Amino acid sequence: MSTAPAATRPLTPDVFALDCEAEVQRIGQHMVAALRRFNKRGVVLGMSGGVDSSVCAALAVRALGADKVLGLLMPEKDSSLSSEDKGREVAEQLGVQALLEPIGATVEAIGCYRWRDEAMRSVFPDYGPAWKSKIAIAQAGEPGAAGRISYFKLIVQSPDGEMHEARLPLKAYLQIVAATNHKQRIRKTVEYFHADRLNRAVIGTPNRLEYDQGFFVKNGDGAADIKPIAHLYKTQVYLLARHLGLPESVCSAPPTTDTYSLPQGQDEFYFSLPHQQMDLALWAHNQGRPVAELAQALGITEAHAQAVYQDIEAKRRATAYLHARPALVDEVAEVKA
Repeated sequence: MSTAPAATRPLTPDVFALDCEAEVQRIGQHMVAALRRFNKRGVVLGMSGGVDSSVCAALAVRALGADKVLGLLMPEKDSSLSSEDKGREVAEQLGVQALLEPIGATVEAIGCYRWRDEAMRSVFPDYGPAWKSKIAIAQAGEPGAAGRISYFKLIVQSPDGEMHEARLPLKAYLQIVAATNHKQRIRKTVEYFHADRLNRAVIGTPNRLEYDQGFFVKNGDGAADIKPIAHLYKTQVYLLARHLGLPESVCSAPPTTDTYSLPQGQDEFYFSLPHQQMDLALWAHNQGRPVAELAQALGITEAHAQAVYQDIEAKRRATAYLHARPALVDEVAEVKA
């Protein structure tokens, strides 16, 4: 790992170098201390087969032992078929108990699919149960150009395999997102049921990019007692995955949302760049590195780099609500753990 000050380090992926074993030990000590403070006997977490949840599970096993870690597999009808398989593969490798808790019936009962499909039919009237869909970001104009705008589009696939897309009106967009957020909140409810049943703490799995930029659902995947990798950039989470010996299917898998029935990358839905570049941009922004330096490092124009910095700040402002504590009329003294 470089010992040079952050302000002078070359803007390359080397800025994410880690002493992986030392970091595993540090996170483990923090996890043990948190459980003592909370008076809990172990941890519970959802295991999607993605790199974040897999690394969190492996860290917990290293710190606490496999018998103190419960993994939950919580598919619904839009989940990728590979998610459950990869989650099981990781659980088996780690020696962790993995419970299958399908949430599809609950999600159906609370109207997730009904509200979502109603919004989608406002754009594509023929949309029905046999169709597939996803939301993606689209831009009009060159990156960084004056007048460039971003908007969401709805992409659907009809039963005959034909793809269609259209700009998504705000009302329909908000309803679709609200409906799909049901899934994350139901999963968290299941996690806390088992945590209460076993007197355990719930692990949250956001990495630094997701946590900083608000890529989580309030009281859904954003809710947790311990967030062991929220300080780590996604690139560093992948480094830990390999250090911890997780399966190659996890270590090399690109980040996905696993929320919609069509495959969807995180950069397609939320971030303005692929995670490797987005990590570097966020690190550079946090260190106050010049726009010109970021542009050179990423091979983009200075106008585009400036737009990336502006997008980082815009997302922080827009998602501050997700991090906010409840608004109180008067301050109330808190019990200090």
